[in-house]
Amino acid sequence: MVPVDDGASPAPIDRSVLERIQSRLASPRLVESADLVTDGKLHLRIVLSGGYYPSDVAARLEIRWYRNDDFNIQYREQRQEETWTCRWDRHPNPHNLRDHFHPPPAASQANAQDEQWPEDHRDVCQLTLDYIEDRIETLWDE
Repeated sequence: MVPVDDGASPAPIDRSVLERIQSRLASPRLVESADLVTDGKLHLRIVLSGGYYPSDVAARLEIRWYRNDDFNIQYREQRQEETWTCRWDRHPNPHNLRDHFHPPPAASQANAQDEQWPEDHRDVCQLTLDYIEDRIETLWDE
């Protein structure tokens, strides 16, 4: 059993859902690459296309989806020596409800906010992509 405070679910990773997400996101122009990473904890790493971002920003998503529909989706931007990150989570934990969001810029546990996420992975992914599109607009406005 996985401890409840490590950001993981007690269920195993659902590789088939990760593969469906990978297939869905592999073609949009926003995505440079979508690869299943098997070193360490199995997850889907999505590198977002640099053409959508100002030249000094690199961005990626890392997704873990579990067989009980728990998930962890982390969005990370890197600018020279600055990291900006946020995270959408559904998992048992002692700090918030099962569904919660760790807001930017640090996605800290102390600032986590209770949320309610859709049940279907496609809806969760769309919610995440909508957030990222809004974030890209903000970056260009800065």
